[in-house]
Amino acid sequence: MVRRSRLEIYFDILAVVNKGIDKPTRIMYKTNLSWMVLQDIFITLIDSGFIKEETKMNTKRYYVTDKGKNALSYHLKSMDGLSKVEEIYSK
Repeated sequence: MVRRSRLEIYFDILAVVNKGIDKPTRIMYKTNLSWMVLQDIFITLIDSGFIKEETKMNTKRYYVTDKGKNALSYHLKSMDGLSKVEEIYSK
């Protein structure tokens, strides 16, 4: 089993929240993280302005900001470019 880097975990969370999954427990399950790790990463992503937290009737919801969407878009484009480079060199 290969461990994910912290950066990969950030982008996994951004991707899941961007798909519309906004409840913390659902995000935790989809990204396969423990509750404590998820809370730590939420703090970092919120403080950096990549996601925002909203509390309505005692429940928290998370949403990707424009900054988060831009970062996710650039990440996906770079990963696509890297996979194309890998295809070229694996021939």
